Amino acid sequence: MDFSLSVEDVAFRDELRAWLAKEMPAFLEEWSVPDADPDDEDADEVGDGETGAEGFDRTQERRRAWQRLLDEGRWAAVNWPVEWNGRAATPTQNAIYSEEMARARAPGIYNANGIWQIGPMIITWGTEEQKARWLPTILSGEEHWCQGFSEPEAGSDLANMRTTAILDGDHYVVNGQKTWCSSAHLARWGLFLLRTDPTAFERGVKHEGITAFVIDMTTPGIECRPIRDLTGDTMLNDVFFTDARIPVEHRLGGEGEGWQVAMTTLGHERVGTAGLSVSMATDLRRVISLAASENPDALRDPALRDRLAGAFMEIELTRLLNYRALTKISQGLPNWPEVPLAKLQWSSIAQNLAELALDLFGPAGVLGPGAAGAPDDGRWARNYAWQRYTSIGAGATEIQKNIISKKALKSARAAR
Repeated sequence: MDFSLSVEDVAFRDELRAWLAKEMPAFLEEWSVPDADPDDEDADEVGDGETGAEGFDRTQERRRAWQRLLDEGRWAAVNWPVEWNGRAATPTQNAIYSEEMARARAPGIYNANGIWQIGPMIITWGTEEQKARWLPTILSGEEHWCQGFSEPEAGSDLANMRTTAILDGDHYVVNGQKTWCSSAHLARWGLFLLRTDPTAFERGVKHEGITAFVIDMTTPGIECRPIRDLTGDTMLNDVFFTDARIPVEHRLGGEGEGWQVAMTTLGHERVGTAGLSVSMATDLRRVISLAASENPDALRDPALRDRLAGAFMEIELTRLLNYRALTKISQGLPNWPEVPLAKLQWSSIAQNLAELALDLFGPAGVLGPGAAGAPDDGRWARNYAWQRYTSIGAGATEIQKNIISKKALKSARAAR
């Protein structure tokens, strides 16, 4: 592995660090959580400590304000081209960006889907008119975006989608249902994959006949129904289409090119857990610090100490997997199997860390947000439930394992 940074990478990192050091303190002071504990090192983080509709709305507005500030400094979309206020960041610089944001515990952004997934699709596949219409408002956070790929009957097989878009004059008529659409109820626009050729199934070519569309979420015939998850949150949605009419000019790419459009993002060479390995290490140190004050005897338990050591090693392994993937990318080699393995590591560590926190805190660890005496205001009891999603989000664990094993077996046979 190559751990060295180029001159350009060091300059990129140093400029970002300087910008964060200059801009973050004033921003966090302006948007600090009301009545927060001044001794709480996380009290200034966006969204921490706020619950209910009013707190949620304030969190979203802070995220929008932070994204606007990032955009002014050309830090909102570093992977975008320079002509669209990006920095054309390399894979290594994208990893540096994620790590530095995690180290600074920077606020989240308002339009993460738009910045990291939808924007690059529009840049690659959109017409000049489409780019001019949609990219600036993604960057500024003026308009929120969602993404609709998954369907109830498709399982983990994206190509199994059944929601149809049938051409009728200068519009497509859409019918069907998408599910697990994050923040769809907040979005003005969404990027959806729809089936424009329903005969693809009977012809045995289900990856064909899929088309990408940018959809105005206020279109008649579209209904968002929030899904209440295990934590009580309602950020995920079912989206229903009933004879919704979508203009032809909102098609992204050609008809039947939706699979290739999706691969622009899903196949993009990225190291998505680069920042997570930093933030998880920070979280682990925080858990130990809290356990020392809440339940110090736990830190003398040999079994728990062994689990703590194991967690540190797993986080470090994830960090090294990321660097090995970056080394391969820089040498023009496929970043396999490091990237899917790092995703599996993230899923496992996120869940194990939440379980470990509850065991370290003792009986009080099960107390949720708002409960009297809850360690860290119930953050880890909530995480215990929330982190179940990591087995599904960004690729189901079982599917990832199947992909890795099949590819490994194929490589082994080819080597014989």
